[in-house]
Amino acid sequence: MRQLQAYLNTKPIIGKDVYIDESARISGDVVIGDNSSIWFHVSIRGDINYIRIGQRTNIQDNSVLHVGNRGYDNQEQHDGAPLIIGDDVTVGHAVVLHGCTIGNRVLIGMGSIVLDKAIIDDDCMIGAGSLVPPNKHLESGYLYLGSPVRQIRKLSDEEIINLRQSADHYVKTAQNYALT
Repeated sequence: MRQLQAYLNTKPIIGKDVYIDESARISGDVVIGDNSSIWFHVSIRGDINYIRIGQRTNIQDNSVLHVGNRGYDNQEQHDGAPLIIGDDVTVGHAVVLHGCTIGNRVLIGMGSIVLDKAIIDDDCMIGAGSLVPPNKHLESGYLYLGSPVRQIRKLSDEEIINLRQSADHYVKTAQNYALT
């Protein structure tokens, strides 16, 4: 049984044909698009802000998704840092995404960390073990790597095509798991 939990007045909204492993935990103001997949031991907490996950996006094993708090700083109200993930995104194993914005057709390598208010444009690859600092903006069409992350090189046309193929692969794999 999948683990969906309400938080205060909000509960997760799950699209059509979404695979959620029974070991995953999803709480609060979370919306997951059609044909996405949430794998083993993933934690998604939309409690103090909202999380939006696009279509055909896969969140792989042991990843943690959370948000920055809405509230007040120095008596001024702010929106905090919601987590927004686009379509056809591959989030590798043990990734931490915290209050950032991820575009479409992005691959985030295993063990990477993306922090508050970072923006990753469409068609990017982030190498395994990378750290994207708060407020960092990663431009479309490049491979990024390191801690802190830096632009390494332009992606080839084949690599950009592979970003969508990675998402397609996980849609098919999730369909196979749903049959068992």
